[in-house]
Amino acid sequence: MPLADSDGTAIYYERHGTGPAILFVHGSGGHHAAWWQQVAALRDEFTIVTLDLRGFGKSDSSDFDGQDFPGDVAAVLDAEDLTDVMLVGQSIGSVAALKAGLLRPERVSSVVLGHSLGGISHPELRELAAADRAEAVKLPVIDRLLTKQFQSERADLTFLFQQMGTFNVARMQDLRNLDTNGPSLEDIQDSGVRVAFLAGEKDAVLGVKTVTRAHELLPGSHLEIVEGAPHSMYWETPHAYNAAVARLRRTLTPPKDSA
Repeated sequence: MPLADSDGTAIYYERHGTGPAILFVHGSGGHHAAWWQQVAALRDEFTIVTLDLRGFGKSDSSDFDGQDFPGDVAAVLDAEDLTDVMLVGQSIGSVAALKAGLLRPERVSSVVLGHSLGGISHPELRELAAADRAEAVKLPVIDRLLTKQFQSERADLTFLFQQMGTFNVARMQDLRNLDTNGPSLEDIQDSGVRVAFLAGEKDAVLGVKTVTRAHELLPGSHLEIVEGAPHSMYWETPHAYNAAVARLRRTLTPPKDSA
């Protein structure tokens, strides 16, 4: 099985398909297999790479710290010698994806921040996100991630969604420092890495208004709001999610004079 060495930690990853590269970075309840609906749908047009951050899935779980996650992503990029990659993060995975993109701008052309501000260091955005989070914690965890209608109509996929997290050692409480020392808006602009915000209209964790404001504050960024989609859009509304990711991969290309 393919393993990348991230400063002595073995990181499991998979590579599927051919074409322009997309690397998915899972959230706190996921791992490489959480992207089953994306791999099957996108591998005919794109190279799809999935991984397990340390403490998740098949990667080394003996030592994990959120601050090491960007290095895990970078290790996979290096192991596969990938260039012109679009990193797609889900929730906390977006924080790791953005930092990894800034670590390897020669390999990463764009980063999609899925349901997250990517840990961007900005006082107004920090305040807006904190307000959203204060409302989200009033809900049961599953209601923050999937709509009640989906839970009712697809009890099977809801159960599988919850089972995904049982393969992980790392827990959300272990990852609270992930967005410490996040990049500034200026850091992102200086890197030359293109950024897109991908959000769901019904996201109960991060509001559309907050994501829209982040887009407004980051010149040159893109914004995709998917109607009717929850926080875990990739799971509940995969067709809309996959279409948005494919559209972003086709359009988020660096300017030709940036070389």
